[in-house]
Amino acid sequence: MPVPAPKRTFARTVTAAAAALLLIAGCAGTTGTNSAQGPNPPELPALRSLGAGEGQVNLIAWAGYAEDGSDDRNVDWVHPFEQQTGCKVHTKIAGTSDEMVSLMKTGQYDTVSASGDATLRLIAAGDVAPVNTGLVPNYADVFENLKNQPWNSVNGRMYGIPHGRGANLLMYRTDKVSPAPDSWRAVFEDAPAYAGHVTAYDSPISIADAALYLMKTEPDLGIKNPYALDDAQLKAAVDLLKAQHKAIGEYWSDYQKAENSFKTGDTVIGTTWQVIANMAQADQVPVRAVLPKEGATGWSDTWMVSAKAAHPNCAYRWMDWIVSPEANAQVAEWFGEAPANAKACDHTSDKAFCTVFHASDDAYWRNVHSWTTPVKNCLDGRGASCTDYAAWTAAWTGIKG
Repeated sequence: MPVPAPKRTFARTVTAAAAALLLIAGCAGTTGTNSAQGPNPPELPALRSLGAGEGQVNLIAWAGYAEDGSDDRNVDWVHPFEQQTGCKVHTKIAGTSDEMVSLMKTGQYDTVSASGDATLRLIAAGDVAPVNTGLVPNYADVFENLKNQPWNSVNGRMYGIPHGRGANLLMYRTDKVSPAPDSWRAVFEDAPAYAGHVTAYDSPISIADAALYLMKTEPDLGIKNPYALDDAQLKAAVDLLKAQHKAIGEYWSDYQKAENSFKTGDTVIGTTWQVIANMAQADQVPVRAVLPKEGATGWSDTWMVSAKAAHPNCAYRWMDWIVSPEANAQVAEWFGEAPANAKACDHTSDKAFCTVFHASDDAYWRNVHSWTTPVKNCLDGRGASCTDYAAWTAAWTGIKG
């Protein structure tokens, strides 16, 4: 069995504060290259040439993305970067995408490891600038299906350097759930069989999980993109989630608590990440995680440069460093995600790591719909007839009661 990532203290959370989101005018779909549906950001220049480092760089990052040996003295890719570049790293750990968006507006930070539910908000608001990928040599080795995607580019211009990605999987206790599920039906129509022991990710973006299931199972609803829902489609997803709520034992946002709930048996089936499954299996918990036949939602993180960066040269050096094969391998294993750099797979300590996390499996990622902020200008090209994230946030509050 592959060695799981070490236990850490980070939690990737999304809260009800999403009601205060800056909503963008529109964005592209969840797969393929960008289209004319994207937001119309202000015309901002990318850095044209790399100059001398400014001596420091101020990061906003998910916990686990900028390790300096403080949590584990053997886990440190910050100090080698500082020694090589002369750029002192100052890191602000953010707990939510909303916090990242708010912090970037202050202009006090140079770069941010934004997830797909934040990136387009930052682009549309003019808080981040396009990136000159030619100044990031290691970008050449980033997986092609992470480049020019709807959550990191607009009109063919990249607004960041891909960092890593993961899928939202279905996990179940093999000693409690039978037959073995291969569909999200197990946590929707079949959820009453496990009443009080079902879990789901605690975020309005989880409405997309229900929308994806309905997109595959109820084609008459006309859902083409799980992040593009009109009023009727949103209602159908909400109704499904309200029915599921009766069987929910707990919603999760902290991955360690989620793993412990499966360990104790309080949870027997629900949404998970691969790292949680690895940790549970390492603790001898009889669980299995699968990508259901309908596919899944997922997340993809991108390092973006502030439009007001005081230290842009060090920011570019950091982006190139964190996506370098060696550093990208380290952070992927520590955090528990598929690396962005294809060559990182040659540098993981666990040689099966990239296989477990499907790093180079194009077919796998075609079935993963990465988080993208829902907006009124439908992501599937229907026009301005869709519900936005504020509506999703209100709906999520109603679902949870």
